[in-house]
Amino acid sequence: MSRFTQEDHQAIAAIRTLAADVVAKANSGHPGAPMGMAPAAHVLFSKFFNTNPKNSKWYNRDRFVLSNGHACALQYIMLHLLGFKLSMDDLKAFRQIDSLTPGHPEAGHTDGVEVTTGPLGQGFSNAVGLGIAQAHMAALYNKEGHNLVDNYTYVFTGDGCLMEGVASEAASLAGHLQLGNLIYVYDDNHISIDGDTNVAFTENVEQRFLSYGWQVLHVDDGDSDLDAIYNAIEEGRKEKNKPTIIRLRTTIGYGSKQQGTHGVHGAPLKPDDIQQLKVKFNFPPEQSFYVPEAVYNIYSGVATKGAKLEAEWNSVLASYAQKFPKEHAELTRRISGKLPENWESLLPVYKPTDAAQASRKLSEIVLSAISPALPDLLGGSADLTGSNLTRVKGIEDFQHPATGLGSYKGTYIRYGVREHGMGAIANGLSAYGGIIPFVGTFMNFVSYAAGAVRLSALSKHQVIWVATHDSIGLGEDGPTHQPIETAAHFRATPNIDFWRPADGNETSAAYLVALKRTSTPSILSLSRQNLPNLENSTIEAASKGGYVVSEVEGEDLTIVSSGSEVSIALEAASKLTAEGIKVRLVSLPCWSIFDAQPEAYRLSVLRSGAPILSVEALSTLGWQKYSHEQFGLKGWGASGPYKQVYEKFGLTGSNIAEVGKKVISFYKNKGGKVLSPLDKAI
Repeated sequence: MSRFTQEDHQAIAAIRTLAADVVAKANSGHPGAPMGMAPAAHVLFSKFFNTNPKNSKWYNRDRFVLSNGHACALQYIMLHLLGFKLSMDDLKAFRQIDSLTPGHPEAGHTDGVEVTTGPLGQGFSNAVGLGIAQAHMAALYNKEGHNLVDNYTYVFTGDGCLMEGVASEAASLAGHLQLGNLIYVYDDNHISIDGDTNVAFTENVEQRFLSYGWQVLHVDDGDSDLDAIYNAIEEGRKEKNKPTIIRLRTTIGYGSKQQGTHGVHGAPLKPDDIQQLKVKFNFPPEQSFYVPEAVYNIYSGVATKGAKLEAEWNSVLASYAQKFPKEHAELTRRISGKLPENWESLLPVYKPTDAAQASRKLSEIVLSAISPALPDLLGGSADLTGSNLTRVKGIEDFQHPATGLGSYKGTYIRYGVREHGMGAIANGLSAYGGIIPFVGTFMNFVSYAAGAVRLSALSKHQVIWVATHDSIGLGEDGPTHQPIETAAHFRATPNIDFWRPADGNETSAAYLVALKRTSTPSILSLSRQNLPNLENSTIEAASKGGYVVSEVEGEDLTIVSSGSEVSIALEAASKLTAEGIKVRLVSLPCWSIFDAQPEAYRLSVLRSGAPILSVEALSTLGWQKYSHEQFGLKGWGASGPYKQVYEKFGLTGSNIAEVGKKVISFYKNKGGKVLSPLDKAI
């Protein structure tokens, strides 16, 4: 005998007809997947999902990720039915300006949405981060009789997500890590935008995931067999040492005249189709956005259960505080997002007489200094640990205990050669709460992960990229590894702090600001070659994003630079000074932080009165905002010892001095006052 009643079938009909109405009113969207996945959504949210809609940030809530984010009408409908801050009027405002129901789910915008999805495969991968975070926090803080962290992460995903390479990267790692807290429901409806998936996607998905080390289950009738859906989810919850994927065979747009075709994938249903759909499900055909009271009652019960679960959790937390005060203090601090007191005092400080070191080494020194005081840090590298210098000595790897390679308490993740998956997983780690993820790769290969980095910025995830080998200064590996355009790309991306520190104090400043910027990802672009410590650099000055390294009154020229080229610019300034030419030097390690400073400060750093020349071993794109003339790379790099590569492209003190003379001469001959490039109307 089935555990499901007529009211359950009525709820599924309500979800399907609401999906049709929501998309039709907007005249835009994707009704097919929500209609097809309505049974799975109802079973999951009514029978399994633990959440308190009155407090969407309860820490031990189950997490839900809609990886096939185009199906967001389904998520919005479920959030509304459950009682989150999403009204029927919000559903009616689907895809409209400033509504709470945008065209794809956005974290921080809509109550109850955990991660921003849309670009396919990202949500799939974010969920692996959520699973790692849960396993890590549980291993650290759960005690006998005090299970404070034991939630599941549930994911709806589709054919498009499984075609994307980023999902494969994340799935492979999830299988290796044996994350039994992950349950994915794969909407196997055989339809994508181009039509039937047999035109491009004929692999055996079940066999692929078995090879990854997942538990693979299947439900052949996802349209109506509610008991089979229930049993599959229950089986997934029982498996503690493998992630689970359930292949759910559904009919896209179930109930529509166009069901089973790509015609119902990304276009509203016609009015007569919506009417016949409602007649089929015994709903009033002329009434839009109709939800029977019995359906609201079902989900009200779920919300009541969730509120009770949170109250019980709070009681356990209070008991935990009495028995384990130290762990309680640390856990609640981490959940709140606050950093430990006085951690900044641990940041290394340098003098000009200190030895020159590569900024990747300076980064390692910072991590070694602050990690003992910041358990929040959960780091890793995409198979470049020895090059990125991201692993602090003495820490444990994050691994399933059965492997003998570490434990879930470990704070270092071996991501393997999976840059894009790493970035998307880090977004999930950040979204979970209580964790500040940092990840490492070569600067050039952050481009491989650009999709995930963009979503970090859009979603306000605090992810720190340790991006080493950041210019032609890496030398022999040549143009394939030497980033030329990468800095311009990420400097142009909203809500990303792109740091290119020139010495030890600037590296410490980059970490200081990155760790305090809780809603902004940071990219630390770090050198392979050694960099001398500058005369006037301080953590305080560098924390402003730009400052004067060498001041002089009545200057003939200001040179502005970043990273490894600041010391080259300093050499050029010294040569010009020896010839009686007055040169100021400015270091600009982070444009976005500098732009946030008061106007008076910015104009004092890049002031009017003399031409400003920028120097950087990258594309010059963007430097026009801060300088009158730009010197950098006009093409790709070259393979060879790094000093010779710099010489090849004219990035030497001697050549920059000559370029500086040309700039000075040009502006003197031009005549008139030279205004700061920052001196603008808007």
